[in-house]
Amino acid sequence: MVSWMVVRMADGPRRGAPVTGPEPVPAGPSLAPDQFAAPWGARGYLTPLDGPVHWIEFGPGGPEAPGAPPVVFVHGLGGSHLNWCQIGPRLAAGRRAVALDLHGFGLTPGSRRQATVQANTRLVDRFSREVTGTPVILVGNSMGGLISVLQTAAAPAAVAGLVLIDPALPVPMQKPDWSVTGQFLLFALPGLGELVARTLSHRAPEVAVRQQIELCFADPSRADPAVVAAAIALARRRQDTPSRDQSLLAAARSLLRVIGRSRRYWAMMAGIGVPVLLIGGDADRLVPVASMRRAAARNPRFQTTILAGVGHTPQLEVPEAVADAIQDWLGRHFG
Repeated sequence: MVSWMVVRMADGPRRGAPVTGPEPVPAGPSLAPDQFAAPWGARGYLTPLDGPVHWIEFGPGGPEAPGAPPVVFVHGLGGSHLNWCQIGPRLAAGRRAVALDLHGFGLTPGSRRQATVQANTRLVDRFSREVTGTPVILVGNSMGGLISVLQTAAAPAAVAGLVLIDPALPVPMQKPDWSVTGQFLLFALPGLGELVARTLSHRAPEVAVRQQIELCFADPSRADPAVVAAAIALARRRQDTPSRDQSLLAAARSLLRVIGRSRRYWAMMAGIGVPVLLIGGDADRLVPVASMRRAAARNPRFQTTILAGVGHTPQLEVPEAVADAIQDWLGRHFG
């Protein structure tokens, strides 16, 4: 069996053993019952980290380079591990490449308390230390990019590099896209936010996936049919997940609070000392390209790639271009 599939299980405490002394070592990962990412050569696992956390590991594309930092993919609001299936296999060449589902999303359950960006930043930190080992290269999209920035600011020694793909950023003063901005404003309002989150959480799976594509893609015809089918199957699987609407609302509200403190957030980005690749689509309706150019200007060490005619999830819309950019950047900074 190849090394990436080997799972080491920690010994649990013996029945009747005293509970004094050091904390017991958490149980190791177990194979997940759902394997939605299998068509892309990934295998899913569950690891207990303040509740079961679902993650996938992409199969190796070759022998791991000695000392190569593992890649950890961090999805955005309403996303999941499936957001990375089209680039994960290529980036697994020469290094570990894993994608986790944040608390309250994908196949990781979560509560209102667990689903905030601050709580999920702590999850990324613990996951990196206990599952992959640190330092890691964080690859984050949208909310996942914001979480990756927060993690780098909080634990710089645990992060070797960052790839920020249309990260959540403060929006400049310009005419907003009200179809997007209006929804986020409603999230912030007591009562109305709960109603919006509940409505979104109870859409039919096919409708939810189609609307997500229409929001996040500049050209929805680029959506890969296999990924769409897997996303619908996952959305159907999540229909009975408790607290879906509460998790969505908690994540959205905490995200708005972070980017609302724009001076502090820009200072965090300016203070990042590790290599950073910033990738943005110039047709992104959620994060204007002007915000991404402003982020790049805050830190001259950033390498920036702006993709023409691409929306909020370039890794799904133009995966080859994104994988090429990341591989080139990895080669420059990490051999």
